[in-house]
Amino acid sequence: MITITESAQEYLAELLTKQEDALGVRVFINQPGTPRAETCIAYCREGDVKSEDEEHKFEKFTAWFDERSLPFLEDALVDYAKDRMGGQLTIKAPNAKMPRVDENSPLEDRINYVLYNEVNPALAAHGGEVSLVEVTDDQYAVLQFGGGCQGCSAVDLTLKDGVEKTLLEQLPQLQGVRDMTDHSDRSNAYYS
Repeated sequence: MITITESAQEYLAELLTKQEDALGVRVFINQPGTPRAETCIAYCREGDVKSEDEEHKFEKFTAWFDERSLPFLEDALVDYAKDRMGGQLTIKAPNAKMPRVDENSPLEDRINYVLYNEVNPALAAHGGEVSLVEVTDDQYAVLQFGGGCQGCSAVDLTLKDGVEKTLLEQLPQLQGVRDMTDHSDRSNAYYS
């Protein structure tokens, strides 16, 4: 689980005293399990707490941890170091970008794992990438292409024979993939 050092707890508690409506802090990761993962600590106000959040009471404040982010927060460290400019809060989450996935992990995490470890390295040869937007209720992975794949004339072939085939081989519960990319912009397309 995440460790919040004493100095970080003191600093966060001091910040919270200046916020009249803050209940505590909420810790989460935007885009967990992807190269764009970003670990965040935000003021937690009325309406921000989700029923599935994990609550942890510290001596001077309460923190809520986003359930979806918990596997990515494993071994994370929040620290505060004073310096000449006042100080700096640092968050180190070594597992934020690379999930620890297994058959019990959420489907989104397993899809992202395959995309970022198998599919994107192949697409990178053409300056392209693909990312997961969502998984629909009927078990389709909605994807967005970027870089050299956006507007590429071979994107349908890449989508069906490359990305979809790879995902379905490893995640048979998926029904297929859908592309939500606007391919009318061909400015960076690998094949025009």
